[in-house]
Amino acid sequence: MARAPASEQPFARYGGQAVLEGVMIRGPAGLAVAVRAPDGRIVCRAVPLAPRRGWRRWPLLRGGVALWETLRWGIEALWFSAAVAAGEPAERPEGWGAWLLLLFPLALGIALFIVLPAALAEAMARFLGWPPGARSALEGLLRLGLVISYLGAIGRRPEVRRVFAYHGAEHKVVHALEAGAPLTVAGARPFPTAHPRCGTAFLLTVILIAIVLFAFLPGLPLLARVAVRLALLPALAALAYEFLLFSARFASVRPVAWLSAPNLWLQRLTTREPDEGMLEVALAALEAARALETPQAQG
Repeated sequence: MARAPASEQPFARYGGQAVLEGVMIRGPAGLAVAVRAPDGRIVCRAVPLAPRRGWRRWPLLRGGVALWETLRWGIEALWFSAAVAAGEPAERPEGWGAWLLLLFPLALGIALFIVLPAALAEAMARFLGWPPGARSALEGLLRLGLVISYLGAIGRRPEVRRVFAYHGAEHKVVHALEAGAPLTVAGARPFPTAHPRCGTAFLLTVILIAIVLFAFLPGLPLLARVAVRLALLPALAALAYEFLLFSARFASVRPVAWLSAPNLWLQRLTTREPDEGMLEVALAALEAARALETPQAQG
């Protein structure tokens, strides 16, 4: 039976991320990773996943679930892509190796984008004699500056530019699906490389919400302030997730489009125009993820 066009399908069913020489696409029935191997083949791995049910679908809770799943499956996809791109056996890590793959990037991100801005803001505010409210605003601006600087710096590396081009390919094929366009290279090519539900947009939304929320918190010592920010991360993720769903659903409404504009602008740092081969890989990942919805794939 033919699939319904994207306009008739439930909203926001597909998303993904770029990986090394490939793309991961997550759909309602599971996820698929497609990677260009050194010999030119496109190697796919599809993983069926149980649909989110019960409290995992509740507003303000589903954002935390989505964040955890993105970390878990995103890191596994990066590991798989690195193995395929290097022409090595793609053996899944287990035990402590699997936990290190998951926890190390998370710990590094916390150190760079939570602890470091808080420490810098503490030192600068003390030197300047600023009150706690101004210190919180300074911390948020420092965090935003660090993120933008980090993305701009790594984007200069040739291998990262290729990942960013695959990121653009992922967005183009998802746009094509949602628009009901042909799922071909020619059909996906005209669409933009930015997408309102992108992970980059999620990151910027978390930072901006944090600037507002943290401004109302009482002045605390540095370690206590860092602990409070870590404790509030699930709430920030939940609010950011709901905002992205809202802004994507009502993207054609002008005030909503204005609110979403900074998210789309920031994606200029994390996306590039893909070539034809990259679009082929992204389309392969999308088709593999869609194939998981068939009765045969579901068993």
